[in-house]
Amino acid sequence: MGPHPAVAAIRLAVRRVLHDILTELNKTVGAPAATAATPSITPSNAPSGTTTVERTPERPPSPLVLVACSGGADSMALASALAFEAPRLGLRAGGVTVDHGLQTGSDLRAEEVVLRLRELGLDPVESTAVSVGRAGGPEAAARDARYAALDAAAARHGAAAVLLGHTRDDQAETVLLGLARGSGIRSLSGMAAVSGAGGRYRRPFLQVDRQTARKACMVQSLPVWDDPHNADPAYTRSRLRHEGLPALEKALGKGVVEALARTAQLSRDDADALDTWARQAEAGVRDATGVLECAGLYALPPAVRRRILRRAAIEAGAPAGALFARHIEEVDRLITGWRGQGAINLPGKVVARRQGGRLVIRQG
Repeated sequence: MGPHPAVAAIRLAVRRVLHDILTELNKTVGAPAATAATPSITPSNAPSGTTTVERTPERPPSPLVLVACSGGADSMALASALAFEAPRLGLRAGGVTVDHGLQTGSDLRAEEVVLRLRELGLDPVESTAVSVGRAGGPEAAARDARYAALDAAAARHGAAAVLLGHTRDDQAETVLLGLARGSGIRSLSGMAAVSGAGGRYRRPFLQVDRQTARKACMVQSLPVWDDPHNADPAYTRSRLRHEGLPALEKALGKGVVEALARTAQLSRDDADALDTWARQAEAGVRDATGVLECAGLYALPPAVRRRILRRAAIEAGAPAGALFARHIEEVDRLITGWRGQGAINLPGKVVARRQGGRLVIRQG
């Protein structure tokens, strides 16, 4: 008799991602060296009957994949699936839990998670404490601190990838948050299945719903920790999870989460295509000195033109996280609604101005 359907679903999702990681590793570094001892020719001055044996260099350790685990149902289900699948594919499995220090006893919770991961057979396992700042609000600050800690852990252990437990429900929430901000198509594309430097972060559960992950933990008797912040109405995502999405499902019927997740994938495909178009078109709208030409920009579709403007602003020093749609719209008016207006001030002390039919974007 096979595993419970919920367990089978999470294992299949992880298996697919691990196969992708192995495929990419094989393309990058090739097959690992053999470890078997190989006989060599006996030197002429060696005693009769002597056989010398040379050993090839020892095979490097198997690639390591880490799971970021808070102790919640989603990440514990992910950790259990990784612990099951990784050895079967010749991979090592480890885990990291991040102590944000935002709640009393968070250090004890982190220690418990470490013990649970070790009981699953993961190695190495560690807890890392972070200091959460205030930039961008509490949720963004905690996220920034968490990813910095995960980056450091991955580098320290030489991990090939870090698995994150975001589910289809998380994806739907992310799409709605982007929609509420009036963001563009890139924001509506939600979380990528692969992200981070070199594709470090992988999200196997973006097609798995939260209830399946919780069910997988229950049938495997895995204890889980429910973060009280997830039910705190002070946090926007919490209100959306417990009030917004249920209201949408009541008004529109079941299937809202699946539809939003599907929207994220379609939006990501479109955004990727437009980004590629913008990169290809950019060379054609710069003069011999590399300055953007307004006439060439004007001829481009708005979605392509604004991507070029955003890239130019970031290259000039504007922080990507502080550069909003309204900033790019103002710069775009220098192209499409030119009436002699003055320079546009952007984040990072970057200034955009139109000069003699050219758009100059630079600091100061």
